[in-house]
Amino acid sequence: MPSTSPVVGRVAAGEPRVRLICLPQAGGSAGTFSSWRGHLPPGFELAAVDLPGRGTRGAEPLPAGLGTLADRLADALAPELGMPYALFGHSMGALVAYELAVRIERRGLRPPLALLVSASRAPHVPVTARVSGRDDQALLAWLTAIGGIPQDLLRYPAYLRHALRVIRADLGLAERYHAPDPVRVRTPLHVFGGTEDQLVPADQLARWSACAAGEHTLTLLPGGHSYPYTGAPAVLAALAALPALAQENPQKEAVR
Repeated sequence: MPSTSPVVGRVAAGEPRVRLICLPQAGGSAGTFSSWRGHLPPGFELAAVDLPGRGTRGAEPLPAGLGTLADRLADALAPELGMPYALFGHSMGALVAYELAVRIERRGLRPPLALLVSASRAPHVPVTARVSGRDDQALLAWLTAIGGIPQDLLRYPAYLRHALRVIRADLGLAERYHAPDPVRVRTPLHVFGGTEDQLVPADQLARWSACAAGEHTLTLLPGGHSYPYTGAPAVLAALAALPALAQENPQKEAVR
């Protein structure tokens, strides 16, 4: 377990009232959320997480299972839960965020204001197409088709090979994960997706309702599978408007 927080590049808009703990997609790092930095609503803090094997934690091996990864994150992120916070996970990060929320409940830690899952199959939905075993050329073609890799990366072959290794390992981790009888989390569960996402369409997103013990919503926003990064202002506006998060917004308090 790392001795320091996995949160990298923390930034806040004014006095922080809500901490957004953000978990990236397969192959992503804390830097994946850099486009959010200039669009944070007042009172929000961005706390993006580096997972093992990339970014500042490049020397750490990726755990063998997604549950093990969530266990280690629950240990490492415990000091981050002292203020009101929400968990946001995109694609593979959504599955990690869900398992992290389950562990937070089991350990009796401060619960999140909301669990925000984005562009991912639900935990109990089995994988129908596995891509982690494809060679580099086929994997790159698949990633390009879903908008899952920055085009600028194609100009750096050596780094691209490294990135594909990390992405393949993460995809394998996600593909092996399956929770046929998912725990229903008590925290409000809000599901997001892109209107043009061919990988995880709305009917798949709707199946997250089986993971909610109480409040849950489904919101579609413009864009494809990478909509959180191509449409950061709209995404952050939608998050800030959620009742559980809006009540912590200092501007909302001033209105009341």
